[in-house]
Amino acid sequence: MKTALVLRHVPFEDLGLLAPLLQQRGYAVRMHDAGVGPLEDHLHPAPDLLVVLGGPIGAFDEAAYPFLTDTLALLRERLARRLPVLGVCLGAQLMARALGAGVAPMGHKEIGFAPLVLTADGGRSVLAPLADGTPVLHWHGDQFDIPAGARGLATTPRCPHQAFAVGTHALGLQFHLEADLSRIEQWLVGHACELAAAGVDLHALRAGAREHGAALARAADAVFGAWLDGIGAP
Repeated sequence: MKTALVLRHVPFEDLGLLAPLLQQRGYAVRMHDAGVGPLEDHLHPAPDLLVVLGGPIGAFDEAAYPFLTDTLALLRERLARRLPVLGVCLGAQLMARALGAGVAPMGHKEIGFAPLVLTADGGRSVLAPLADGTPVLHWHGDQFDIPAGARGLATTPRCPHQAFAVGTHALGLQFHLEADLSRIEQWLVGHACELAAAGVDLHALRAGAREHGAALARAADAVFGAWLDGIGAP
């Protein structure tokens, strides 16, 4: 059986819609809660896939959160060997840093539902199901630069770098396509302080989850399914 090692930073930002897709494709999931015990304990045997999920800390915060040093080292090693990696939000920012690109605060928050604009590469990528303008869930205040050698796939007016790919083995997404929007209340409670400080309308987030949840679940199935099926393709 194939294995997927998942690095989780807060319990409610979990695999979400990705969990059944991994199960369907024969992956056994090993979950590591960041900072709880050594990461090294989960690396033997080596996983077939590494998934790094989101969280409310910065990808450049290793002085405050030393466990990020081990995460970055693991990402550098896997990406150098062209081993499969999927990063979401914080995970994508850490991937970008591991590939030598910058990550920095945007100076504003992008929280809520908004569509992506796909680049030419994005339109030919696994993100193609999102070309119809289906709004995705954005929830971040930092952004990555596109790493050298990577393909930028998507943009929004508030954040020009929303996704990148390296070959068929590495995909970084700034937005939360994995989120199970039937559980949006967990996000609203878990990020209550951030939402209040940013003046985000909770009723609008709930309404967006109700309106777009079914379409985004279908899009997640198509996007992640295509990426998982295409890992290692020439």
